[in-house]
Amino acid sequence: MNDTTTRSATPGLAVRWLWFSVLVIALDQASKAWIVAHLELYQSMPLTSFLEIIRTHNTGAAFSFLAHAAGWQRWLFIGLGLTVSIAVPLWLRARNPNALVAGLSFIVGGALGNVIDRVWHGHVVDFIHVHRGAFDFPAFNVADSAITLGAALLILDVLLETLRHRAAPPS
Repeated sequence: MNDTTTRSATPGLAVRWLWFSVLVIALDQASKAWIVAHLELYQSMPLTSFLEIIRTHNTGAAFSFLAHAAGWQRWLFIGLGLTVSIAVPLWLRARNPNALVAGLSFIVGGALGNVIDRVWHGHVVDFIHVHRGAFDFPAFNVADSAITLGAALLILDVLLETLRHRAAPPS
């Protein structure tokens, strides 16, 4: 079998995974709305010795990349998020492997969750902060977590596909 026959499927099956994107967007926006309604900027709520909820605003990309640019990055990230969110569903119509499709669905949901923030607020609301001693991970949100989970699932898909090709008899 070639790659096209092993990795293609009924369009409806792959598109159904996009409900994960909708769920991610809903959870992301609901959590950010709660944070904005209950915490002032930089106000924190310690949960454990290494985890706190803190309201921060990020005008950059992941981990505040380009946060201090002149403002053009807002439009770049909105355009990038919208492009990915349109292209991925079109591509998903011809794909099926669960790890790949689930990963891309989480990435689309996370990208759109952050695009919504950039459009409405001009920044992304981050609020989960992990730290321990000198270790201080940048604050993040539900959308960022979904993007990270999606990337991990894409890596898993590549590993599984590699194993499938190695196990397949030569043609």
